[in-house]
Amino acid sequence: MMVSFDQFTKQQMIENKAEINLTGEKSRNKVKGTATMGCNSIFFLAELKNNGKISISEVGSTMTACKNMELENAFTKKFESMTNYKIEGHQLILSDHDGNEMQFIAADWD
Repeated sequence: MMVSFDQFTKQQMIENKAEINLTGEKSRNKVKGTATMGCNSIFFLAELKNNGKISISEVGSTMTACKNMELENAFTKKFESMTNYKIEGHQLILSDHDGNEMQFIAADWD
């Protein structure tokens, strides 16, 4: 579950069921991931590299138009720019070169 991103509140993320899933098909150090930010199904390829580096590519989604898409639009705009990852306990933190972060917590740990 996403718990911190941009100006969005935790309540907004809960209401949108904001999350990423990195348990998809794996090939070497790449994983096919999915995400939900409230409306569309988002899919991507994540490549985990040495020293906490990550490369996110091939981001796509279904194309449903929904009423409240601010979180989803902000996420898809910034997600591919995330270049670093850190795991602290049950938390995954993605960050870019400018220090912007996306924080997630394991679904079974809230």
